[in-house]
Amino acid sequence: MQRIRVLVVDDHRIFAESLAAALAVEQDVEVAAAGSGPAALRTLERAAADGRRFDILLIDADLGGAPPEAGEVPTPGPAAADAPAAAGGIALVPRVHTGHPEVRTVVLAERDDPRRAAAALQAGASGWVAKDCSLSRLLQVVRGVLRGETHLPPALLTGVLRELTATRRHRTESERLVESLTPREHEVLRCMVAGLGRKAVAERLYLSPHTVRTHMQNVLGKLGVHSTLAAVALARKAGIGPVDLEHLTSSS
Repeated sequence: MQRIRVLVVDDHRIFAESLAAALAVEQDVEVAAAGSGPAALRTLERAAADGRRFDILLIDADLGGAPPEAGEVPTPGPAAADAPAAAGGIALVPRVHTGHPEVRTVVLAERDDPRRAAAALQAGASGWVAKDCSLSRLLQVVRGVLRGETHLPPALLTGVLRELTATRRHRTESERLVESLTPREHEVLRCMVAGLGRKAVAERLYLSPHTVRTHMQNVLGKLGVHSTLAAVALARKAGIGPVDLEHLTSSS
């Protein structure tokens, strides 16, 4: 019998252990539990090293302490406009998706929220399930996502589609604005996304602080924003990541 390996990730221990015990009653399900994002990632790594990869992660939408990506440099309030949607366990989803693409993720939520559900799907989740659903429904979702299906509560479908359409429209507008930047301004913007201040950008790009200040002002003007935080938020929406601090090279 092909067993389904499930990892429950929830910082409420009683809930995690209760759900794991309920799922383990199924003959074809093998379950483990983790109480945090870092613990989940460590469990995934150990399982992969032992050749016993997990198939499904059930992640609490409100999981606390989602870890930063390896090498990620914290920025002051990155993409503040998107923070509510990307908080909690949803922030763990893309890290699992990137490091363990064979693992399917399902987000467990206290309440239905179209914006957060849309953010979860965009991050790579295969489903969004209410915590008060029946065990039979949860098992249906688990088996469905293993077949490549995406599961949402019917009541959320219209709202999620609306959110995804709006996000795509905003992303397209953000991409158009970013495309108006010169190569040097684009490089400066990526430094801003990495959380570098004017002096640090000047040192990295071998420019004077005055020149960097001019570039930053030009970036803000072309993006139509009035602060570095707003520029970073817009860059994130356009899919612009931070500059590689380890291998940054200067270009004229």
